[in-house]
Amino acid sequence: MKRKGKKKALGNNYVFGIMVIVLISIVSVFWLKRNDVPVVTPLTSEEVETQDKEAERINKMIYDTDVELMRLGNEDLKKTGGKNQQMFNKLRTNLQMATDSYENLLDLRYNGIRVNTEEERFADLLSAARIGDVKMTDETLSNLLSSLSTQKNLMYVRAVVAAGPSIPASVPAINQAPGSGYRRQKVTVGGRSYLVDIQAADLNSTKVIVDTASDGTCTDNCPVLPLGTYVSRSGAYAGVNGTYFCPDTYPSCAGKKNSFDILVMNKNKVYFNSDNNVFSTVPAAIFSPGSARFVTTSREWGRDTGVDSVIANRPLLTFNGAIMTGGGEAKENIRGNRSFVGSTGNTVYIGVVRSASIVEVAKVLQTIGVQNAINLDNGGSTAFWSGGYKAGPGRRIPNAVLFVQR
Repeated sequence: MKRKGKKKALGNNYVFGIMVIVLISIVSVFWLKRNDVPVVTPLTSEEVETQDKEAERINKMIYDTDVELMRLGNEDLKKTGGKNQQMFNKLRTNLQMATDSYENLLDLRYNGIRVNTEEERFADLLSAARIGDVKMTDETLSNLLSSLSTQKNLMYVRAVVAAGPSIPASVPAINQAPGSGYRRQKVTVGGRSYLVDIQAADLNSTKVIVDTASDGTCTDNCPVLPLGTYVSRSGAYAGVNGTYFCPDTYPSCAGKKNSFDILVMNKNKVYFNSDNNVFSTVPAAIFSPGSARFVTTSREWGRDTGVDSVIANRPLLTFNGAIMTGGGEAKENIRGNRSFVGSTGNTVYIGVVRSASIVEVAKVLQTIGVQNAINLDNGGSTAFWSGGYKAGPGRRIPNAVLFVQR
């Protein structure tokens, strides 16, 4: 009996040891230095590539750990009839919680935010695992995950402060969108000022296209490119990142890496994800020579290839001058740098509003007179080009909205 008990204890310690290693590896990627205020420095293309490789390594660790937990759980079912299933279920839940935190931290890391770590939390976890105290290890792990969640929210807040605590005096205060060309401006709404990078163009002389890395609908291991590459290969003079997608650096994107599932018509007149968007409620923007049309749901649009481009994304920010979003998901209420595409009459706009929530972006665009607009991907994907990167480069992306001369 003693030998069996010892073997069981060792098995438990082994499982907890795996969890400790994964959690430490996940968090240590981001919290490398002890600083009170995060340093915000946009990642270079080389740093993005390094980040991708490190994320791939950690993803494998997470996957291997999950597989091992399932194996041990199945073994427990056979040997004990499932007496320890509650413990294994708890561990897998904790692993999922760690994975969720990791994916949110990835967005911060791709934006160049480097923050400190409270190393004593890891020391407590290690101590509990070493002495084989199952209860203490579980409690410490839960406390750590809770702390990570709190720290993540604090990092978002601090990131906003660090990314733009003051708008340079040289930036003009203008509560109106430019008539043409690129402008960096300060827009004040409800007593708060926002830094806005925006490019305006006439749809009679500028063609809005969507360039895609793949030639057609892709569901897994899809190609991705930096925004600058899309701009260069399409001969564009301005561009912004496109739709939401499932980054290959996210563990939850296994089986659908770098894919997007909403409606797009690219510059080659190819519709992506057409079949699964017949009844889609995702808003869309359609661009044609001299005009733009925004629809509240993709299902309102057919599959006409006579237009220049079609791109769906959510949420709809403004429609006929009215604000259309109240902030849905929790992440949408957190301030960050957010990309958009919009129009007023025959003038089209792309750009980034910095340090703003989704609702605040809608208010900014309404204030400067952008009648219709949809939100684009943001977080670590945020990138904006006008004669060079004005935001980004961010992670590599599967599609981009571009301005080219007609």
